[in-house]
Amino acid sequence: MKTWARRIVRPSASAALAVCFLMGVPSLAPARDLKEAFPNIQWQEGPTSAALGDIAEIQVPKHFLFAGAADTRRIMEAMRNPPTDTELGFLGPASGQWFVVFEFDDVGYVRDDEKNALNADALLESIKRGTEAANQERMKRGWPTLTIVGWEAPPAYNTETNNLEWAVRGQSGIRPLVNHNTRILGRRGVMKATLVADASILGATLPEYQALIGGYSFKEGQRYAEWVKGDKVAQYGLAALVVGGAAAVAVKSGIFKWLWKVILVVGVAVAAFLKSLFAGRRTA
Repeated sequence: MKTWARRIVRPSASAALAVCFLMGVPSLAPARDLKEAFPNIQWQEGPTSAALGDIAEIQVPKHFLFAGAADTRRIMEAMRNPPTDTELGFLGPASGQWFVVFEFDDVGYVRDDEKNALNADALLESIKRGTEAANQERMKRGWPTLTIVGWEAPPAYNTETNNLEWAVRGQSGIRPLVNHNTRILGRRGVMKATLVADASILGATLPEYQALIGGYSFKEGQRYAEWVKGDKVAQYGLAALVVGGAAAVAVKSGIFKWLWKVILVVGVAVAAFLKSLFAGRRTA
């Protein structure tokens, strides 16, 4: 039986921000592979090089399938998850045992000066609080709730690749779930790569996933090292990427009308938390 996934959506907040977590959807399991599960998608078969919008490209290995931005949104809808319009690609083995969703947030250049100050315990507590609040909305929608168990791998930043990675272990009912997240910093924003795999195969999947990420590259002019003075700079740092960078931008700019697509819970606590965060940065 194959393991598929439903995304809970982007990170949210309630006095803190919640984790981005993609959950399995056994109802799609009878399909034998990606092509059978999603027959109307224009799949690109590996080996090939696939474009992630005009931002980057990814190498698609043999026996892997890639779907572009529009088709990725169709796949997300089929998984009963509202697309966010930031999706740029869907990539996984043809067998459908696991997959990666690529999304780009054009939030600007994210400074990495917090790389040595990431407090894993505090970030996990924020994720737990936000997820508990998000569960209230999930119950209203008739979706299964989620419990955050802890870090599978705490946040770690690679100064050579400018990649921020972490993995969170959760549980829905009796089912263990693990999401592995990679944030690839670029000149004009952040590429999000979220690996979705059953907890039982995560260990075996990670080497393949890391090899896939090794085949990722920003296009010329989009790389982190190509930032120049005058370029847009993000309003938050690495810690906010772990617990909800997209939500931070939305609250800062006041565009709550589309936040339901990005986060599950938005309330007074969200605004209060983020306003205090930005106020602290202005004071600093």
